[in-house]
Amino acid sequence: MRNDGRDWNQLRPVVLQKDVSLHAEGSVMVEFGQTRVLCTASWDEAVPRWLQGKGRGWVTAEYGMLPRSTNTRIRRDKAANGGRTQEISRLIGRSLRAAVDLEALGEHQVVVDCDVIQADGGTRTAAITGGFVALALAFQKLMAEDKIKKNPITRYVSAISVGLQDERTLLDLCYEEDSQIETDMNFVMTDAGDFIEIQGTAEGAPFSKAQLDQMIELASKGCSELIEKQKEVVGEL
Repeated sequence: MRNDGRDWNQLRPVVLQKDVSLHAEGSVMVEFGQTRVLCTASWDEAVPRWLQGKGRGWVTAEYGMLPRSTNTRIRRDKAANGGRTQEISRLIGRSLRAAVDLEALGEHQVVVDCDVIQADGGTRTAAITGGFVALALAFQKLMAEDKIKKNPITRYVSAISVGLQDERTLLDLCYEEDSQIETDMNFVMTDAGDFIEIQGTAEGAPFSKAQLDQMIELASKGCSELIEKQKEVVGEL
């Protein structure tokens, strides 16, 4: 039994509360246990200059942590410009673009902002999972307003963390687990079970292929469960 009472293969309680922002085209507050991330999707009529005239759109993301989202205050400029923040922003953008037919979007852009309200591990996986919902809700609204003719979403996307501790694989790490884990991995997957991105490293002893296979199997289970929760909010594509 883990420190929060979960079994080794169990997600933290997951909440996806939609339409939490008055002005954003799509929005959701996502909770993975005590981790809470506000995800908003904003419509932009124009694409970046480097994409103009190419007949396709763009989806990008920005990630940030509010000053007291962690146990000590984070300076706003540090949170906005740190290497970790930029790396996670790019990860979220890559993950969400994998779910979108950019040609069907036309020469328009959607920016997904993921702001961590409270951090207890898994902020990037929560941001991807919630960011997808915000994006999908935005496209539904844009279709209803006749700003786009076709829903550009082609597949569901979710993300989850998996760790290896004392020869046991653990699903959806909280901060205490993540800070002490021997091997930490993040998986981004589609509803077809395909991989968009895998990030992982061994903090101490290397892990075997058999252990990697176990982590992949556990991540697949977790992402599948998350996608079922996304479908409860977004519906079938």
